Amino acid sequence: MDEYGRSADGEIDSVGRVGGGNYGNGRNGENGAVGAVGIVAARALRLVAYPLLLLAVVSVGAAALSLRWDPAVVSPLFLIATLIYLAILEQLIPYERSWHPGKDEWRWYGVYFLLTMAGSGLAQLLVTAAVGWIAADERGHHLWAEIPGALLAGSLVSYLVHRLGHTSALLWRLHGVHHVPQKVNVANNGVNHVLDIVLAQSLVQLTLALAGFSRSAVLVTGLFVVAQGYFVHANIDVRIGRFNHLLASPEQHRLHHSTDLSEAGHYGSDLSCWDHLFGSFTWHPGREPAAVGLHDPASFPATGEIVASTLHPWRRRPPPDDPAGPDDHPRSPTTT
Repeated sequence: MDEYGRSADGEIDSVGRVGGGNYGNGRNGENGAVGAVGIVAARALRLVAYPLLLLAVVSVGAAALSLRWDPAVVSPLFLIATLIYLAILEQLIPYERSWHPGKDEWRWYGVYFLLTMAGSGLAQLLVTAAVGWIAADERGHHLWAEIPGALLAGSLVSYLVHRLGHTSALLWRLHGVHHVPQKVNVANNGVNHVLDIVLAQSLVQLTLALAGFSRSAVLVTGLFVVAQGYFVHANIDVRIGRFNHLLASPEQHRLHHSTDLSEAGHYGSDLSCWDHLFGSFTWHPGREPAAVGLHDPASFPATGEIVASTLHPWRRRPPPDDPAGPDDHPRSPTTT
């Protein structure tokens, strides 16, 4: 087994801490400012933050189905609520305080977020035009049997596209835009090349549509995927222990963004089963990336150079012997 398939399982103590003596202190500690009550409250929040998010997914999904809420309204409102919830947690229980966005970064991230939403909308239009409707009105199977199937199918396609984005030189020129920031937080989860989003979302939605999953199943699955996608990117000091073997977490995704390619595996942002199956699973309890971002920062435009980042895939490639040539090297781990 290669390095990315190994997990150095740590000991679990009475409050669910895994592998490490610093849990509950964050990377920057409690700063001694909040006192004993504040420390206890912060530790309690770390334990309930993720379960509350999953409870919200189930509650909103159940309410949307039983009350027949319009998915076109439910999905964006749930996305906004998730962003607000995680942004608050980033202030209350941050993993790395220096990763909070600055004023300029908020402006850049806002533009990228709009581009990401536009890409998602375009993907939906393309799939709708191709197959008529995103999913069937009537269910051919029981909903609670459909939902796991839709989640597994969509997660597999998302995993494969993401992994190809790291291993294909062509697709890396799109996906690499997401890895430019030297921080990992909920706001810069939306830093993406619009075509990267169109490709990934189109393939996922097309798979679900052609498989015949109902709109209800697609809605509930979508709520979970949105919550997970932003959760794993959140700058919060939350650890889920051995549940990392089932679900992706910020612990894993921070390592995915590491500049040290030997630890930058794990391509799933929702389920961990495909990483297990294809040998890219990464979970090293207590390990923290020394730095995040690009292994070769000069290979992509800076995040604030939005136009240059958008045009980057069509930028003329330097000759192989040119010192500037590494911009075509995919950011993928090297097996040992």
